[in-house]
Amino acid sequence: MLDLKGYEWSLVEGAWITLQVALLSLVLAMILGMLGALAKLSPYRWARAIATVYTTVIRGIPDLVLMMLIFFGGQMLLNDSLYSINEWLNNYFSSSDPNHEWTDYLPDYVEISPFVAGILTIGFIFGAYMAETFRGAILSVDKGELEAGKAYGMSGFLSFRRILLPQMIRHALPGFGNNWLVLLKTTALVSIIGLDDMVRKGALAAGTTQMPFTFYMTVAVIFLIFTSFSTTALKWVERKFSIHAR
Repeated sequence: MLDLKGYEWSLVEGAWITLQVALLSLVLAMILGMLGALAKLSPYRWARAIATVYTTVIRGIPDLVLMMLIFFGGQMLLNDSLYSINEWLNNYFSSSDPNHEWTDYLPDYVEISPFVAGILTIGFIFGAYMAETFRGAILSVDKGELEAGKAYGMSGFLSFRRILLPQMIRHALPGFGNNWLVLLKTTALVSIIGLDDMVRKGALAAGTTQMPFTFYMTVAVIFLIFTSFSTTALKWVERKFSIHAR
C-alpha cells in the first residue's frame, strides 16, 4: 500500500482544483475558438487579420512564457494603468473641486487571482488551437447543404444551428480531443504562478517528506487517470456521431 504520509486529502483537493481549471479553460477556449474560426472564414478582411494574428502569436510563444506574461506582466500593466487614471482624474477634478478625491472611488491596486489567471491564460492559448480545429471542421461540411438550407428560407443562424454545427462537431471531434488532452496536461503550469493545484500540492508534500518519487509518481498517475477517462469518453462520443452520420 502506497504511504502518502497523510497527504492523500491534500492531493485530492489539488486534483479537484486542476480539474476545475481544465474544464473552465476548455469552455473559454471553445468560445474563443469558435469566434476565431468564424473570423478566419469571415468575408471581412479586418476580422481575418485579427484572427490570423491571434493564432500566429499564440502558437509561436511557449505556454509558460505566456503564463508568466499574463499573470505578472498583465497585473503590473493593469495597476500602472489604474495609477495613471487615478492621477489624471485627480488632476482633472481638483481644478474644479479641490475637496473632491476621485481615488476614493477607484482601487489603488488590483491583485489577479492565480486561479483566474490560469483559466484566462490556458483558455486564451488553446482558443487559438481550437480556432484552427473548428475552421477545418467548418470547411469539411458540404457547402451544397448550406445552400439548400438557404434555398428553403433558413436564416444564417438557423442554417448554422441545424446544418453546420452538428456536422462540424463530428469533423472537429478528433482534433478537439487532442486539444483537450494537451490542455489537461498544460494545467500543470499553473503551479508556477502559485495556485495550489495538484502539482503544487505534490511538490510541497515531496519537499516536506523528502519523498519526491512517491508524490510526483502519484501526481502522474492521477493525470493518467484523467486522460484515460477523457480518451474513453471521447471515443464513445465519436462512435455516437459516426452512427448518426451513417
